Amino acid sequence: MATKPHALLYRMVLPDHTCPFGVRARQLLQAAGYEVDDRVLRSREEVDAFEAKEGVATTPQVFIDGERIGGSDALEAYLANG
Repeated sequence: MATKPHALLYRMVLPDHTCPFGVRARQLLQAAGYEVDDRVLRSREEVDAFEAKEGVATTPQVFIDGERIGGSDALEAYLANG
């Protein structure tokens, strides 16, 4: 049996806000058959530290095979191009 492809997803889930783009990215990955390593950023400080470390301005961020794909819109385009 073939193993599922793997994706790493960093997304924001704060006590008062769950980022809908992170939810969408997770759903897109699961629908495409990916095993998702879901890394939830639970505070503004965690989000800011992640964004600074990766040099990005927003979450979610998706990585496939070690390559940063980007956010949910970039992921959708990546999956559409196969």
